[in-house]
Amino acid sequence: LGVIIFIMTAEIAGGILSNSLALLGDAAHMFVDALALSLSLFALNLARRPATATRTYGFHRAEIMAALTNGVILALVAAFIFYEAYQRFREPPEVRGGLMLVIAVLGLVANLAAILLIRRSLHVSLNIRAAFFHIMGDTISSVGVIAAGIIITLTGWTYADPIIAIVIGVIILTGAVQLLRESSDILLEAVPKHIEMDRVVRMLNNVEGVEGIHDLHIWTITSGIFAL
Repeated sequence: LGVIIFIMTAEIAGGILSNSLALLGDAAHMFVDALALSLSLFALNLARRPATATRTYGFHRAEIMAALTNGVILALVAAFIFYEAYQRFREPPEVRGGLMLVIAVLGLVANLAAILLIRRSLHVSLNIRAAFFHIMGDTISSVGVIAAGIIITLTGWTYADPIIAIVIGVIILTGAVQLLRESSDILLEAVPKHIEMDRVVRMLNNVEGVEGIHDLHIWTITSGIFAL
């Protein structure tokens, strides 16, 4: 979280000074990353609290609410980047490619460091995977900003900036859709994807003494915790 906030601040300053939408888009993505990591950290700590008489499942769903919120924020950020890119296609501004390139390289290094820190916990929860998606998307977008910086520096073709910004927006939106779909399935108490209801019914019917199965429900409480 500290690494992301530090580089985000540098990218905001660099984006304003260089007049680069791609860099500002990357900074916006990093802001969402910082928000996502903060939300994930809060939700993970909340989920550790014990169950109570009124919340018999505990606070596990806080992680899923955090993942859903992250998905919505990602979608809004993507929409903002698309709008700004459209404006820049209409009136291309002057972009300082050299400064944009330096800041983007710093961003890439920071994102790679963040990936190394968080990847060992990927299997723990959808919430942590949400945070990882944020950082992976930001890493890819940093590569895109570097490419745009090189093109602008060498050729002066400023359309590279909004084009890369749109690519970043598509990456962000793809991650958002996946997060929204997975978290919505859990909140709607859908059957987990790796479980086959028909197979469960067949196995239960084969248990000695079982006459029949009715009103069967299988759902996910939070990542890795299932109920029947």
